Amino acid sequence: MFYSITTKSCQLSNLAVRSAKRLKTFWDVRRSYATPTRFVTPAQHYELNKIRNIGISAHIDSGKTTVTERILYYTGRISEMHEVKGKDNVGATMDSMELERQRGITIQSAATYTVWKDYNINIIDTPGHVDFTVEVERALRVLDGAVLVLCSVGGVQSQTMTVNRQMKRYGVPCVAFINKLDRLAANPLRVAGQLKAKLGHNAALLHLPIGLESDFAGLVDVVEKRAIYFDGDFGETIRYGEVPKDMVEQTEEYHQRLVEHVSNVDETLGEIFLEERKPTVDELKAAIRRATLKREFTPVFLGSALKNKGVQPLLDGVIDYMPNPSEINNYAYDDDQEQVEEDGEERKKLLMSPERSGKHPFCGLAFKLEAGKFGQLTYVRVYQGMLKKGENIYNTRTGRKVKVSRLARMHANQMEDVNEVYAGDICALFGVDCASGDSFVTKKDLKISMESIFVPDPVISMSIKPKDPLDIEKFSKAVARFTKEDPTFTLYYDTDNKETIANGMGELHLEIYSQRMEREYGCPVVMGKPKVSFRESIVSPCEFDYLHKKQSGGSGQFGRVIGVLEPLPPHENTRVQFVDETVGTNIPKQFVSHIEKGFRKACEKGWLCGQKISGVRFRLQDGQSHIVDSNEISFILAAEGAMRQTFEDGAWHVLEPIMSVEVTAPSEFQGTVMGQLNRRKGLIVGTDENEGWFVVAAEVPLNNMFGFSSELRSLTQGKGEFAMEYSRYTPAPQDTQQELMTIHQESLGQGQQQQAKKKKN
Repeated sequence: MFYSITTKSCQLSNLAVRSAKRLKTFWDVRRSYATPTRFVTPAQHYELNKIRNIGISAHIDSGKTTVTERILYYTGRISEMHEVKGKDNVGATMDSMELERQRGITIQSAATYTVWKDYNINIIDTPGHVDFTVEVERALRVLDGAVLVLCSVGGVQSQTMTVNRQMKRYGVPCVAFINKLDRLAANPLRVAGQLKAKLGHNAALLHLPIGLESDFAGLVDVVEKRAIYFDGDFGETIRYGEVPKDMVEQTEEYHQRLVEHVSNVDETLGEIFLEERKPTVDELKAAIRRATLKREFTPVFLGSALKNKGVQPLLDGVIDYMPNPSEINNYAYDDDQEQVEEDGEERKKLLMSPERSGKHPFCGLAFKLEAGKFGQLTYVRVYQGMLKKGENIYNTRTGRKVKVSRLARMHANQMEDVNEVYAGDICALFGVDCASGDSFVTKKDLKISMESIFVPDPVISMSIKPKDPLDIEKFSKAVARFTKEDPTFTLYYDTDNKETIANGMGELHLEIYSQRMEREYGCPVVMGKPKVSFRESIVSPCEFDYLHKKQSGGSGQFGRVIGVLEPLPPHENTRVQFVDETVGTNIPKQFVSHIEKGFRKACEKGWLCGQKISGVRFRLQDGQSHIVDSNEISFILAAEGAMRQTFEDGAWHVLEPIMSVEVTAPSEFQGTVMGQLNRRKGLIVGTDENEGWFVVAAEVPLNNMFGFSSELRSLTQGKGEFAMEYSRYTPAPQDTQQELMTIHQESLGQGQQQQAKKKKN
């Protein structure tokens, strides 16, 4: 708003003129900051074929967030591009958290939506670090397709394999984007070969690079046999031209390879190939799409997001080859089948209808939670029907009714209100109290639930407490929020050591949450020495016959259990199983569930070193009951006693988590790094060397990996990097087992002394 400055004499002094100019300049500057981006919020498309739900996934530092930033710029969603590291004090749009901009990594998955060539594209940018793998899990659970980003130098790395397994778990079709072709030692052909060899993809290049490293100038489209150049200051102008003469033969060769790869998995193109007829561009694209949707083929695109090359063809590929919501079958379980479950049959699956109308009842899945200062923000994928602002929805798990007071679509950390959402949309509800994985419907009598999200078990523990004891209230609020948002971050109180223990997926995971507590809640915390989640297991089968008997006037307690406790196979040693093999009425069936309850309760803490018991099967074969004295508590205590009996009579050992570790560093440091891994009792399982860099894969006990990050940096002059993920549990060495037993005995002794002091006082 501008104000005119007038005087009675209609003459302004020089001072007044300068003041007026300054005032106008001030408002011009303010207005320039408030100028909206060139993106106009699009109307939602009602045609299902005009919608794409995709995720950007990759190994850490492969360029996921940079790719997303370029996508938002080229589609007009943002008016300026910023770098991930935040050197200009702005940072990438999708890294809205201050910690993300400082560290240059993605910590939380972020959702946005944009429009490209009249197609609505919902995008979720996911973290690359293994510590935040649950963010990738829940994103892939609700997405229809994914873009797998690979570094043209690093290639297929450890987290790439993890993401690939997650895509396979949820049946998500994907396209690959080999990024960073401008980097020194870039080799996209080698990376495409790794897609086939390491990940087992039937992959073929849809692009060829025109030059590499500093000479990278553009791409050759193998499908349409034309060159693509990216002109303008930010590569926003696409220019097509003829294929360079020195690449004509190579283009023909890779075009033929592409046809062969696709014809092997697509009948229609296979018939054309057998007829020795050249497919048209439309026929080839249609075949690639069909094969990609069936997860039988992976199209490979090339580019350099940082240098603004190759992103627009990738967007075209998302539209051409990624599925729309109607091409993916999504199912819900029928929860109104109590009798069926009692009979041992599987729950019925119901196919969700993706029609964008109010004809079918609404069904949505809450896949991500964010708690803010004004309440909980719940990300929901709509699978069926339509939801309007102001409607009532029901949580099928709790039966609780909630009114949708605010409905929004997300753009990173910004909410944009909408009045209604339809099947295939990803939206956010404000102020809805629920848990991650809950299903919502608008009809109360519709008892269905979507398949929930796989949550990996935490592998590392550290003691945690507020630095200032007066901050306990802030600490409690932070813990309540973070544990609700992230199911892999858990806390419990250790009664033996009298300390709070935080569990997570790695040192970085717990470090990030400790920093967030200080920044967001003003509660600095002290983290103790990391503790590894060891397990206890039995070595060989051990029989038990335990009688629990107690008489103290009136009805007493009586319960006898007979059976075998045996180890599970190595690939199942993180689970516990209960098997009822009883015949007859020696143990009434209503008490079997209580025997299982007692067994599982005993498995929460072992007697060898105080760790959880896993990898055991409790086979209940016989027992005895009393018509008066037998009750639920009798058989719970009998099962616990039977477990103690197997500990005294059987042979037990400790299991420790083994991590798959992948180290990348310059070749000159290979001997030093491998020596360091051997010193940490690591088993080298493979090495690879390429143009001055080497990659070594090893399996190392997690207990020996603490401090490796700083040690690797010092050994490799800051050039080395590593990633690790949980692999399996194996028996711990004898010295580790003895050390754990000693610590446990000492803690028990201290606990007994403290109890004795309390009794005296």
